[in-house]
Amino acid sequence: MSDVGLRAERDAMHDALRDIAARIRSAAPRVVVAGDAILDRWLRGDVTRVSREAPVPVVEVDEPELCAGGAANTAVNLAALGASVSLIATVGDDEDGRALDALLRRAGVDTARVVVRDGACTASKTRVVGADQIVVRVDHLPKGEPSDVDRAALRRALSTVTPDDVLVLCDYGTGCFDDDTVAWLATERPVARTIVVDAHDGRRWAPMRPDLVTPNALEAGLLLGRPLGHGIDRAVAVEAARDELLAASGSSAVVVTLDRDGTVALDPGRAPSRTRARSAPEHQASGAGDTFVAALATAVAVGAPLGVGAGFAQAAADVVTARPGTAVARLADVERELRGSDGDPVGTRFLAASELVDALAARRVAGARVVFTNGCFDVIHRGHTTHLRQAKALGDVLVVALNDDASVRRLKGPERPVNPLGDRIAVLEALDCIDYLTAFDEDTPIALLEALRPDVYAKGGDYTPEMLAETPVVRAAGGEVRILDYLPDHSTTRVVDRIRSVTATPETSTMRHP
Repeated sequence: MSDVGLRAERDAMHDALRDIAARIRSAAPRVVVAGDAILDRWLRGDVTRVSREAPVPVVEVDEPELCAGGAANTAVNLAALGASVSLIATVGDDEDGRALDALLRRAGVDTARVVVRDGACTASKTRVVGADQIVVRVDHLPKGEPSDVDRAALRRALSTVTPDDVLVLCDYGTGCFDDDTVAWLATERPVARTIVVDAHDGRRWAPMRPDLVTPNALEAGLLLGRPLGHGIDRAVAVEAARDELLAASGSSAVVVTLDRDGTVALDPGRAPSRTRARSAPEHQASGAGDTFVAALATAVAVGAPLGVGAGFAQAAADVVTARPGTAVARLADVERELRGSDGDPVGTRFLAASELVDALAARRVAGARVVFTNGCFDVIHRGHTTHLRQAKALGDVLVVALNDDASVRRLKGPERPVNPLGDRIAVLEALDCIDYLTAFDEDTPIALLEALRPDVYAKGGDYTPEMLAETPVVRAAGGEVRILDYLPDHSTTRVVDRIRSVTATPETSTMRHP
C-alpha cells in the first residue's frame, strides 16, 4: 500500500475510534458483568532497612489503598467508560466484602444482584510495594464449593439478563463459577445480545458457544494445547492458529491479548487485525486486562467492528499501564489517549470554575459527597500523594484546585513554580484518586469554595481549622474542615533545596588519569 493509502487507512481508523467514544457517551450501553470479584489492597511505603529477623526489606507502609479487582475491576472500568453496568458475583459476609461493595457503589456499579455467601471470605489480593517494587503478594481466597443456596441465588441473578444487555463472564478461578454452574449456563444460555468470556481456562466455556472470547497468550496456549512461544512471533502464531482457536473456544470471534505485543483480533470472514501496545513496566500492568475487556465490551455494545473495538480497548489499556496500582480508564482518558500528542495541553478532567459548578451539581443529584483540597503541587512528592489519597477517602468526588503560576510566585518567591501550571495539571491527571482539577489566581481558594460549596475541605500540613481563613466560608455553607496527617520532611521546598544542594556540590572522582 502507498504512503497516501496508509495515511488514509490510519485516519479512517482514528475517526472510527473517536466515533466509538461519541456513541458510548450518547447511548450509555447496558452491560452486565458476572464472575470473580476481588478486593485489591495496595500497601506502599519506603524501604530504608533490612529486617533483623530475616533477609527481607522492611516496608514502612502508608494508608492502604483499596481497589476493585477481577470482575469488579471490569465493572468499575465499564462504569468509568460510560456504560450502565451491574455486577453479578459472590462475596463473603465480611469486612472485605463490605469494602468492595462500597467501592463498586461509589463508582456507579449496580450491586443489587451480588450474592453474599455466609461463612465464606471475599477473595482479596494484597500487594506490598516498597521502593516502587512489589515485595510480596498475599492472596486470600474462599475455600470450598458454593452451597446449594448460593448456587441457586447466582443462577437466579444470571436469569435476569435481558436481550438488551451485553454479558461479560469473568472466570478467574476464585470460586464464583463451579462446574455445575458453567454446565447450567451452557444449557440455559442467557438471552444477552452479546456474550463475552474472559476466562483463565476457556475450554470449560466452549459448550456455551460465546460470541467473543479474550484469552491472553498463556490462555490461548491452553486452548491450543501448546504454547504460543515468545516475542513478536506470538502474533504470527495466533494468526496461523485462527481456525484452531475459534474451534477450541467454541466462540464466534477471538481477541488474543499479548501484553507488550498488543493484540490480535480474529473475526471469521475478515483478515486478522492487530494493535500495538505502549511499552510499560510489568508491575504497572495489574488490572490492564480487566480494563481491556471492559473497553472492548463497551465498544461492541455500541456496534463497533471487532478490529476497531480492539483498537479502542488497547487505548484504554495503555491509559492504565501508565499508572501505578489497579487503575481505571475513564472515557475522557481514552479520548485523550486517542488524540495523542496533538491533544489539548490541559487534560480532560480540568474544568473552569463555572463548568465545575455544573459538573458537581450533577454528581450531587446522584448523592455524591464532594471533597475539595488545594495547593501549588509544584514538584509532586510522597506527601502530596498521601494527602490526596486521604482526601479522596473522605467522600466520593475529589476536586483539586491549583494556584496558577502568578499566585505561586507571590506565595513561594520569584523562582517558583518549578513546573508551569499545564505541566502540574498533566502530572496530577495521572493520579486516579482525583476526579476534577481546576485553577485559581488568588492567594486563597475562598472564591472557589463559595462557588463550589464542598461537603469537606481537606487541608494537609501542620494546621488547625481555626488557623485557616477558608474555615468560616466552608462552615457557613454547611461543610466541614478536615486536617490531613502531617508528614514532616515531605515538602516541595525541602525537595527543591535537596536538589539544589546536590547540584551545587562539586563532583569528585576517584578515576585515575594517565
